[in-house]
Amino acid sequence: MITTVTLNAAIDKAYKIDQLHKGEVMRVINCSNTPGGKGLNVARVVKLCGEEVLATGLLGGFNGAKVEEMLKKQEIPYDFLHTCAETRICINVLERDGTSTEFLEPGDNVSTKEINDFLIKFSSIIDRSDVITISGSVPKGVAPDIYRKMIVMIKEKGKKVILDTSGSLLVEGMKAGPTMIKPNMDEISALLGVSLHSWEDIIAGAKQLQSMGLDMVAVSLGSKGALLVKHNVVYHGKPPEIKTINTVGSGDSMVAAFAVAIKRGYGEEEALRYAVAVSAANTLTMATGSFIQNDMEEIYKKVVISKI
Repeated sequence: MITTVTLNAAIDKAYKIDQLHKGEVMRVINCSNTPGGKGLNVARVVKLCGEEVLATGLLGGFNGAKVEEMLKKQEIPYDFLHTCAETRICINVLERDGTSTEFLEPGDNVSTKEINDFLIKFSSIIDRSDVITISGSVPKGVAPDIYRKMIVMIKEKGKKVILDTSGSLLVEGMKAGPTMIKPNMDEISALLGVSLHSWEDIIAGAKQLQSMGLDMVAVSLGSKGALLVKHNVVYHGKPPEIKTINTVGSGDSMVAAFAVAIKRGYGEEEALRYAVAVSAANTLTMATGSFIQNDMEEIYKKVVISKI
């Protein structure tokens, strides 16, 4: 089973409009609601990939109950700790020309007791899991070393873990040596304190991160695909040119696909090809963290893998 962790879940609202004008009343053409937070995007994609999944993390209040209701309709199993803090709402404004503008609430304050209660629950969930993904931000009141603590717990039980976050959460989490991280170029720059000016800089940065106690580093490159570094060997996966509809959730789709690949025991090249195909297929739908199987299969055939 693949478990996805979302400590700062949300109701994701996608507003489709003609064009955004600051300071004016905007009429929404249509609105869609999905259970959000990066880890829940991962959970949806894992299910679409055909693997057993469990979503866990923190939920609270009316919005938290709504998230569980939506997950139930999507037939995604879940086991959350319920908090007194209301789960947040995040808004993505999608304009006709494809421009995306996101408004992300921070998440209400969570108590120390609630975090400790979650870690107790999480310990038993690890026992049932093969691969665990930890994604995104944390609400107020949660210390930046929370992911490091969770990764230590996971590794002590011999399980695999992918960490996809940023800032101090990523810095602290890396100290525990997760199986994989998936930084973008800005996150590599922040982690290493260097500027990336060339392709060679990106590769060197990814290799340096992988040497810091990590099994694998995947670098998302947007329309250029992704890099995968393992044992100091670098692979580049490039998707075919496609006409994207909505890029939101593509990074989470990549994390989901890598988790599936790890569970299935794929080799480096096959894992990268699969992750790039799933991520690219996500951009062909309006839904966040979703893809159509036929789209993915066609893209998969055309992904070019190069060993650098």
